[in-house]
Amino acid sequence: MTTEKNRVLLVDDDQVLRELLADLLSGNGYEVEEAANGLEALERVESRHYDHVITDLNMPEMDGLSFLKEVGKKGINLNITVLSAHSDMNTVVEAMKLGASDFIAKPFQSEDEILLTLQKVEERDRLERENVRLRKEVEDKYTFSNIVAKSRNMTEIFKLVSKIADYKTTVLITGESGTGKELIAKAIHYNSNRKNQPLISVNCGGIPETLLESELFGHVKGAFTDAYRGKKGLFEEADGGTLFLDEIGEMPLTLQVKLLRALQEEEIRPLGETKSVSVDVRIIAATARNLRKEVQEKRFREDLFYRVNVLAIELPPLRERREDIPILVDHFIKKYNERLNLKIEKGDHEYLQSLLDYTWPGNVRELENIIERSMVLSSENVLTVSNLPQELVGQTRGPRDDGVFHFDSYSIKKNSKNLEKYLIVKTLDQTGGNKTRAAALLEISLPTILYKMKEYGLS
Repeated sequence: MTTEKNRVLLVDDDQVLRELLADLLSGNGYEVEEAANGLEALERVESRHYDHVITDLNMPEMDGLSFLKEVGKKGINLNITVLSAHSDMNTVVEAMKLGASDFIAKPFQSEDEILLTLQKVEERDRLERENVRLRKEVEDKYTFSNIVAKSRNMTEIFKLVSKIADYKTTVLITGESGTGKELIAKAIHYNSNRKNQPLISVNCGGIPETLLESELFGHVKGAFTDAYRGKKGLFEEADGGTLFLDEIGEMPLTLQVKLLRALQEEEIRPLGETKSVSVDVRIIAATARNLRKEVQEKRFREDLFYRVNVLAIELPPLRERREDIPILVDHFIKKYNERLNLKIEKGDHEYLQSLLDYTWPGNVRELENIIERSMVLSSENVLTVSNLPQELVGQTRGPRDDGVFHFDSYSIKKNSKNLEKYLIVKTLDQTGGNKTRAAALLEISLPTILYKMKEYGLS
């Protein structure tokens, strides 16, 4: 297999120097072309691609600076390295302002200097291409076509996110653990006009209270015992972009006051600082807690709740969108085939039915973990129930789409309890968690349903 050579255009009125550089570069794997002045070089770069242009600054007909100006006017993207004597540094500075990538001083110290300069430009190009690729990959990953769902409630959420993405309005995402709150936050950011600016995430419950204030708002040198140097907070890091406050319900009350001020005034004050700093940040918050209940119990400030709850998105648990399970299974099989170099084709009917019947307390995150585990344990190219953990296969199953209850054994004692638990869960779902109404529908007393819920581990 042949590798395409990098093409270099040498521009200099000194033919001896051109030939010297041409021999050096061609001997090191470059394809070299020559031009005697800027005018000739301009004609060449308009009709052909070059990976590098090395040009002298002092030439007849069109000098190096004029060549750079014309290239800029025509919008031609080139890596241009200029040659100049040490005594002409003012011209070199002007050349860099006009778009030159680098410069080499004459006379050359060694041949390696030329080669290293070109390699440095190539490495910079490679890193820029990689950065563009990674950014595109991240954007693609968090577009809605890559958040796997077809259920009606999820497609409605996608429509809402599309509508609100460009607005700076604060968003509160709620839902059980594992439902994909951070995924939706990233989708909002990467589908917005802030997508080229930072998305900074922080778990408000994962950082000790004594450090969280400094983490969010920053500090100046000497603000506290170990503050040996100043540090920018996450608000400043996210300036122009988005700050994702995960598990905001875990934030201490003392910090909620300062967060409220930051949201209202759009400015923050680092620890130890006397002046405020303006920030332009879009806030997305998420929590698995019931913030209204937290407000009632004085664990979350009411004014902050109304400030973050401007636009609310509630993610449904997986058990309420079972139609998404088959496509999620296909998605995770594909993902872990690539990651683990496996060739699993699918799950068989019984395997998929077991997944459909399970209640998924850990939601999509738990499903992904189960699929990965199954694939690692499988010795075949089709997943079966033997690859599932016993507690999943043996757990009390909820209703199928046809409403049929499933029995796991012939034991009347065991299945009576399973049926009782199933009916309690179904009735609580139907009443929205209202235990008094559920007890009435079940024709039992309120103390009895509370006792049964405790017995079966239901919250």
